[in-house]
Amino acid sequence: MTDRDTSGPAPADEGRPGGLPEAGPEGQPERRPGRGPEGGSERRIDIAGDAGGPVVAGDHNVVIDAQHGSTVTLLMEGRRPRPVRRDRVALLPRRQHAPLGRDTDLARLATAVRDGGPVQLWGAPGVGKSTLLRHAARTLTPERDGVLFLDAARREPEDLAQDMFEACYETRGYAPSSPELRRLMTGVRVTVYVDNADFSPEGLRTLMDAAPDATFVVAGRDRSLLGDGTALRLDGIGRAPALDLLARELGRPVGAGAEGSTAGDLWETSSGRPLLLLRAAALTRLEPAGTGVLPRPAEVGDLLPLLLGRLDAEPLRVLRLLTTLDDADLDVGHIEALGGARDTDVLCGRLVDLGLAEQTQRGYRAVADVVPALRERDPEPFSVEVLCEHFATWIARPATTAAQVEQHARALEVVAELAERDGRPELAVRIVRAASPALARSLRFGVWGRLLDLGLPAAQLAGDRRAVAYFTHEQGIRSLLTGRRVMAAVLLTEAAVLWRQLGDVHGANAAAGAHQYVPSHAANAQGTLLQPDGGASHLASSGPSAGPSAPDPSTAHAAGAHGTAAHAPATAADPGTTAHTTAAQHTTATTHTTATSHTAATTHTAAVPHAANAGAAKAGAAKAGAAKAGAAKAGAAKAGAAAHSAGAAHAGASAATGAAGTGAAGASAAGAAGAGASMAGASVVLKVVAVIVAVVVGRVVVSQAVHSFAESRSGSSSSSGSSDTGLAGRWTGSDGATYEFDASGGGYVSRGRDACGQDASTEFTGSGDTYSAERPIYDTTSGSCTGLLGEATTTITLSGDSAKVTTTMTKSYQQGVQCFSCGTLYLTRQQ
Repeated sequence: MTDRDTSGPAPADEGRPGGLPEAGPEGQPERRPGRGPEGGSERRIDIAGDAGGPVVAGDHNVVIDAQHGSTVTLLMEGRRPRPVRRDRVALLPRRQHAPLGRDTDLARLATAVRDGGPVQLWGAPGVGKSTLLRHAARTLTPERDGVLFLDAARREPEDLAQDMFEACYETRGYAPSSPELRRLMTGVRVTVYVDNADFSPEGLRTLMDAAPDATFVVAGRDRSLLGDGTALRLDGIGRAPALDLLARELGRPVGAGAEGSTAGDLWETSSGRPLLLLRAAALTRLEPAGTGVLPRPAEVGDLLPLLLGRLDAEPLRVLRLLTTLDDADLDVGHIEALGGARDTDVLCGRLVDLGLAEQTQRGYRAVADVVPALRERDPEPFSVEVLCEHFATWIARPATTAAQVEQHARALEVVAELAERDGRPELAVRIVRAASPALARSLRFGVWGRLLDLGLPAAQLAGDRRAVAYFTHEQGIRSLLTGRRVMAAVLLTEAAVLWRQLGDVHGANAAAGAHQYVPSHAANAQGTLLQPDGGASHLASSGPSAGPSAPDPSTAHAAGAHGTAAHAPATAADPGTTAHTTAAQHTTATTHTTATSHTAATTHTAAVPHAANAGAAKAGAAKAGAAKAGAAKAGAAKAGAAAHSAGAAHAGASAATGAAGTGAAGASAAGAAGAGASMAGASVVLKVVAVIVAVVVGRVVVSQAVHSFAESRSGSSSSSGSSDTGLAGRWTGSDGATYEFDASGGGYVSRGRDACGQDASTEFTGSGDTYSAERPIYDTTSGSCTGLLGEATTTITLSGDSAKVTTTMTKSYQQGVQCFSCGTLYLTRQQ
């Protein structure tokens, strides 16, 4: 939460937000002159990101399509946008009076900032962190290129990084890739103040890495700044400043007699937290003139119910709206339209003075502890139908910009959650479907992803197949733009199949067209993609695409996205390529077989057929080869072809054995690590240990092919030894298996087999001692990977020659999916 401003009401020349944001020329937010902290003219930077035409993310040109899914093309050589650096940046918080009793804290903060930061203010809610941070942003000397003030409440570090970029550069419709962003921001010496920065240490590092030469000053509830930098804990104010604060809020001196004694007791009971003192003074002001007395210290815990009980119907209705939206900001124009209040700006200011709401850079929101207090008093939330209708209509207006939609994204997210919780998933679909194109154009991919994560399960609950296809498609586009290559391949393949099943050729072509920009090593394990104009090609093929015949949409099961065959009739893979299908025909090459068995006697044959001439797979081959409990069937396989089968994982089935070692289902983190021996030559024999993460949906057990481990005893191109740095080299896991990583660019790659029987490469990215990778979660109850259920993230944290590998489920595309065996694995570097 943002702490209540203890400096009193804002000066009149600042004002509060008026109606809904007005658009300037070409739909861009209007730029208005401001005043700098020294009283001179100041150039105000309005962060926007809206674009009526295509937008550019990294090397991709994106055309947003609200009906059939977005399309992506690669930029031509030399056509990347060239943003122009601003001479100086001044993106400041609203004006306020100086906070009381903070001279010492401000001096400590100034010293830490002068030393180059980073600096973190942390402390309990209501202690005054936001007030001090705003005051520092306006009064402390900034770096040579200026100062930025950002509010990080419910926002991702990547979105804040885009904010910084757009503030420091003249640009429109361009989100640089992470490496390009660091290049552009290198040398930009600005002081960046970030309020509500309640990030993990990794999230904080991500934000600061985006601007290597900036000085960061962040405020949050908990200490998360580790290593270099200064973390300053903020406690309550002293007794004298507390009495001064009460006197200012009451508009009269606090007497030295009984009232002074009560005030002192209030200060002690509240631990000097300004928010509680403000509420005590506010409750006193609500009494009839001349009769108000400060509440007794014993009433400090009851200040909220007492204040809420004194509100009239109109402010109570507005506060009910704000608490329904939880921690979301709401512009005063929306509050006026939904709350039906007169003089809404004045009314919201009154709620702020009472310590019940807070004014933010984007509008107003309820103070965090007010939300449960009002819900307990008045449990009936604001009408979900009214909220959905209002926001959907507002988003559809031509004058509403993408930047304005992004500013209210948290409110839209809460509304969608409320609709789904209320048994109205179709309303959630409507909100997310309306907001998604605007959020994509805003280039704030973090919040866009959060809304899409809500939209997909809501569409499934609502039975809206077109919305399911659309959200899957946009998830794939977002994954491609944010560098999540494996997930992009999976999602875009599935989207193509879903569009085909709906008969939407436009959508299928858009998904297929975007898929061609997924790097081949990421697409290798993802099955067959329906190509534009009805063509089909095997993703593992490095040669020309296969014949033009397309599968019948009625038989092209979504499993084609997950490693099962979706080849057209009479379609042959290129000679020499590996045909990883559950029904590969006419296979003549030698196969390498590793049998992995579960304790429930389910056999998994992980044979690899090397196809010299992979024959035609039947149109229904996507469903062939499904393994039953206890047996693996090779459907329609001929001439020695062996079927891949991930098999049905049973709850409690944990033993997955192979020549490389033993992997337990509980060691799912190891599976996601995907450490495989480098396949340096044809003589390398892969010894696969299929490590499966079990996931429970109700009473049905499904499994995730997070990754497999391939260990090479001979012919490996990688060397082991103490000279290895980072993740590179061989490691021994706490499960007894051996894992290997190869350096690749700024990260590391492991190669092997996943439990769907497909060759796969897992790319771990990150910096310093922390690297992570994402993998899809599949439903394998039918014996093959036939349904995408969500995503899991594996994080590897290095500590010298040891590493901790943790796997967690990060996204669910269906309701009720729970990770059954996510956990932790430990690695030791081989000497």
